[in-house]
Amino acid sequence: MRAFIFPGQGSQAVGMGAALADASAAARKTFAAVDDALGQNLLQTMRDGPADTLLLTENAQPAIMANAIATLRVLEREFGFELDEEASFVAGHSLGEYSALCAAGALDLATTARLLKLRGQAMQSAVPVGIGAMAALGVDWDDAVAVAAEAAQGEVCAAANDNAPGQVVISGHRGAVERAIEILKGRGVRRAMLLPVSAPFHCALMRPAALAMQKALDDADMASPVCPVFANVTAAPVSNTAEIKRLLVAQVTGVVRWRETVAAMMAAGVTHFVEIGGKVLTGMVRKIAPEAQATSLVSIDDIAAFREQI
Repeated sequence: MRAFIFPGQGSQAVGMGAALADASAAARKTFAAVDDALGQNLLQTMRDGPADTLLLTENAQPAIMANAIATLRVLEREFGFELDEEASFVAGHSLGEYSALCAAGALDLATTARLLKLRGQAMQSAVPVGIGAMAALGVDWDDAVAVAAEAAQGEVCAAANDNAPGQVVISGHRGAVERAIEILKGRGVRRAMLLPVSAPFHCALMRPAALAMQKALDDADMASPVCPVFANVTAAPVSNTAEIKRLLVAQVTGVVRWRETVAAMMAAGVTHFVEIGGKVLTGMVRKIAPEAQATSLVSIDDIAAFREQI
């Protein structure tokens, strides 16, 4: 059984998608459709930068999705791949859940792009720049939860991303997040560092963004996905459109339970994880489930080699 997985924020980089667009008409068509939906030349920003413009959440989120879906469209349209025949499940990390839903036919490409643009804007505006922060910690989940609670001291500080064993992200008020880093460094933890993000995602400070997404998702057309989608906040498969929308709203302030998601897919029989348009999740999968096969599809050569294997 195969699961197709889609990366989240942090996988953006200037130059992303450029080689694929140059090599494939299907990719160019996908990027052009996203540009049309957003009324901006996002591909040019992806190709040429500047980096600080691409890093903006409102650009990074649709860009990462566009790159992933372009990669999938090349696989489908130029290599004869059918997701509904080959995928048992799809899943995505944070914004990647929207990419997964688009891949599975629950959301069309234009709707996905506009939702992610709004999501990025709403997340950025929810907390003034400099007030919030996120940090990567080289500890396990229970330790991250405990240190976040210890560091909060009346502010928001919470474990936000359970990415892999020894790889957890916390989020909240900057002062509280910095206190958590100092606590861990005082205990000899080597990996405890602020992340270069523009807002404190997946914590209670994102409540205004959750309200904005609830309205947008209520108004969005959504079809049943061609295969179940594992939701971040439950680490469980979902196919009902009303429940998918509810969980996407909950995801804005909720925990990304990626470690548990991969483990649950393994328990359901998945033996091969295929990351579309990125490499970060492939590394996480190898830490979570070293016995599983993990493949990353980024370039046209990656896609061709994968197609030959199946």
